[in-house]
Amino acid sequence: MAPSKAVLAFIPALAITVAACTGPPANIPTLDLLKGFETMQPDPYDDGFGNPTIGYGHLCTNKACSDVPFSKPLSEDSATRLLQGDLTSAQDAVTNALADPVTLNDNQYGALISWTFNVGNGNMKSSDLVRLMNAGEEIVAVANNELPLWNKANGKVVNGLVRRRKAEVDLFNTPSNFGALPVPC
Repeated sequence: MAPSKAVLAFIPALAITVAACTGPPANIPTLDLLKGFETMQPDPYDDGFGNPTIGYGHLCTNKACSDVPFSKPLSEDSATRLLQGDLTSAQDAVTNALADPVTLNDNQYGALISWTFNVGNGNMKSSDLVRLMNAGEEIVAVANNELPLWNKANGKVVNGLVRRRKAEVDLFNTPSNFGALPVPC
């Protein structure tokens, strides 16, 4: 007996769900790094590019930031919880972009989360950094060479991005006894 159309429609969605892994949460040094570059704003503001924003760089769906589940103005705790929620996409993207043999400690993983949060999941996935790590290149050398290259906006070097990439490289190079990747799926 052939499976019904409903079952067949469900199978591809199930395969996608099974294949995706959930990334571990960012550690405190990662949150501290991000907070150093994403200034906390307790009230909605325009990010300079016409995007309504609040907290540590949370992009809102409207000018009032009504999608934010916390009262405004945001407290430090609420802004941190919002940031942690925003990082979920970057955490999962990094976790799923890197092949199983790539082993990262929590600081290395955190540096890549910060970078991904800044440059976007798509740019991270298509980067030489991910390609080289997945090809078995030495991860510290790859991170030290590739992260600093992501220092431009609109084709021009931006001092803030130079500083951010340096901070990410420094975090990546900070020893830790806590593993982050790979994770069991």
